[in-house]
Amino acid sequence: MTTNTSQAATVQRSDVLNLDALLSAEELELRATVRRFVDERIRPNIAAWYEDAVFPTEIVAEMGALGLLGMHLDGYGCPGRSAVEYGIAAMELEAGDSGLRTFVSVQGSLAMSAIHKWGSEEQKNQYLPGMAKGEIIGCFGLTEPTAGSDPSSMATFARRDGDGWVLTGAKRWIGLASIAQIAVIWAMTDDGVRGFLVPTDTPGFTATPIQGKLSMRASIQCDLSFEDVRLPADAMLPGAKGLRGPFSCLNEARYGIIWGAMGAARDSYEAALAYSLERLQFDKPLAAYQITQQKLVNMLLEIQKGTLLAIHTGRMKDAGTLEPVQISVGKLNNCREAIQICRDARAVLGGNGITLDYSPLRHANNLESVRTYEGTDEVHTLILGSHITGIPAFR
Repeated sequence: MTTNTSQAATVQRSDVLNLDALLSAEELELRATVRRFVDERIRPNIAAWYEDAVFPTEIVAEMGALGLLGMHLDGYGCPGRSAVEYGIAAMELEAGDSGLRTFVSVQGSLAMSAIHKWGSEEQKNQYLPGMAKGEIIGCFGLTEPTAGSDPSSMATFARRDGDGWVLTGAKRWIGLASIAQIAVIWAMTDDGVRGFLVPTDTPGFTATPIQGKLSMRASIQCDLSFEDVRLPADAMLPGAKGLRGPFSCLNEARYGIIWGAMGAARDSYEAALAYSLERLQFDKPLAAYQITQQKLVNMLLEIQKGTLLAIHTGRMKDAGTLEPVQISVGKLNNCREAIQICRDARAVLGGNGITLDYSPLRHANNLESVRTYEGTDEVHTLILGSHITGIPAFR
């Protein structure tokens, strides 16, 4: 086995562009803290969680205590960290597993961001402090069985009933819904798309975990149904009207994926590198062969470029200059490259790579989901195509 010293040396050699020099001392300290949490709490358990399809609710409060929930939000008990710091945390969490980073994304970038951006003061004070601590879990309901990439065609409807609302319809692929206490649900109304805060114990609200997943197994995604769910007038998020509301939250989640995907890629590369240095074939290590070195170099190049893209995107976000089309660049590129890196890393591992003893195939399977949610490759391609040609081609 390689020693800790040799492992550190190979990691240092892998930052060939010295990207760490682009990070501040505080950012590097945060990275070390989250990396230590992943090493101690996620890595020793993730194979069993993945195999048994278990989401470890016991670490939710620990994540809250580390300031990982809603970490980019200010006030209301939220950590108020920078976009780059949030991205660094997402990268380290996804190096452990995409499902665990997805929890942080659904909780903070989607549910908490919706309340923070569009909620009333009463709603913010009621939910955000508990959500930041991990005492309250939230979910975000936008996608429907027949409305994924085209949310404008959503069928879930909220109709006026006296001073309140009655919600009917269904959602699908809703993360955390079966363990959440509060759901942010987007529905069509006579006045366009609006957001509603729905306590999950409201009569008529049903969350059913989706079974038989080959991806994101250490995570929870659900089908939701709303059968005449009655809501008070103050259940509506007053600041959100139209698709701008949910899309603003999706862009927060897409931003985190730019970083997270590179975490999964980096972990897979490091697994392949370590294995190739130890595994002997024809009396010398795999790493001594030209084809293996080519694979490792190609992985490293894309990880360095993707990480540089993430850092640049984060700096723009912190400066307030980041545009949605630029988020699409990062989400499309880094997911596409990360999944190929994980597949190539699995190939270096040979037959051993199909077991849960090694991370690359688990990461590759998870990235099939990451590549699909918050906008598929095709959707982000069309966003970029529309930007560069001036011609929308969605329909």
